[in-house]
Amino acid sequence: MAVLTVRDESMTGRETSSFVIIDLPDTISVRDLIRWRVREEVARYNAHPDRTFQGLVQPTDAEADLNGWRLRAPRTLDWEKQAEVALKAFSTNGFVVLISDRQVESLDEVVDVAENDAVAFVRLVPLVGG
Repeated sequence: MAVLTVRDESMTGRETSSFVIIDLPDTISVRDLIRWRVREEVARYNAHPDRTFQGLVQPTDAEADLNGWRLRAPRTLDWEKQAEVALKAFSTNGFVVLISDRQVESLDEVVDVAENDAVAFVRLVPLVGG
């Protein structure tokens, strides 16, 4: 089993947050990596619900906030629903995944976690008026 650091980065490459996922298989598809990441961040949030969720994708009935997503009231999130939203966001360029500074193109691409100790997620922000 492998350990992986998950970093969120701005479009300029500045790290905005990070956490570690343990007990990953040595190889994993990008699809499963995204699901694993979302499951971990939702579990962390659900352990201590707050009005702000700092996750990869926006929960239903939440608004964008400087530090994540602002919920109307603290509540338990469903990681599987969040994961489906994340997979759709990847497919529609809502964010990119970087492994060894190389952008991953496909959800089916296999990542060798044993050879990569970190992965970066960069959320893409649509241009205003574009």
